[in-house]
Amino acid sequence: MSGPRILEVRTKILKANDELARAMRREFERLGLLVVNMVSSPGTGKTTFLKETLARLAARGEACAAVVGDLETDNDARRLAESGVPVRQINTHGLCHLEADMVAKHLEGWDLAGLRYLFIENVGNLVCPTSWDLGESVRLALLSVTEGEDKPLKYPGLFNTADVAALTKLDLAQACEFDHALALANIDAVRPGMRVFETSAKTGTGLDEWLGYLANRRATLRAG
Repeated sequence: MSGPRILEVRTKILKANDELARAMRREFERLGLLVVNMVSSPGTGKTTFLKETLARLAARGEACAAVVGDLETDNDARRLAESGVPVRQINTHGLCHLEADMVAKHLEGWDLAGLRYLFIENVGNLVCPTSWDLGESVRLALLSVTEGEDKPLKYPGLFNTADVAALTKLDLAQACEFDHALALANIDAVRPGMRVFETSAKTGTGLDEWLGYLANRRATLRAG
């Protein structure tokens, strides 16, 4: 009987999370705040990618902030704070994903009306975060050239639940013998037509395109 009981509890927890996430999304949209949930495996480079994104937005006068999830330590939050924007750390203490109530709690006291962009760097995991809505407008799946081209096929849930994807660390592609065409084909096989940004936070490749996408999504959000 333990199996059905666990399933029932999990269903209730997910339902409560989804209800809170929907309420959060309505409030974010009312404020004209674009919220991006970044999901990837550990080591994909999402902290470096996010740090560069935040720095470039801040340099353009765009008010933005970030919350970052990790099992322990505030290492990533301190790195992101170097961009000069407000950052808060969420420690999950063993939990492999962020949940809506965690995000809501860590947003308390922030002037969200004064922000244009909020980024959520999820816990590094390719499975657990896919089931948890955080009230985001955009879910970004990141795949680095160091991980191999078959990740989308092995973990289709991540790409099926994402709105857009980013290839990261393109400056290392040649050294890793990364098959660029195969990676794109695998993403398209799982999620046909999904937009993919080809990026390198080190060289800046693809970041202007990414920022342009964010600006367009925010404009659409406000128009709605």
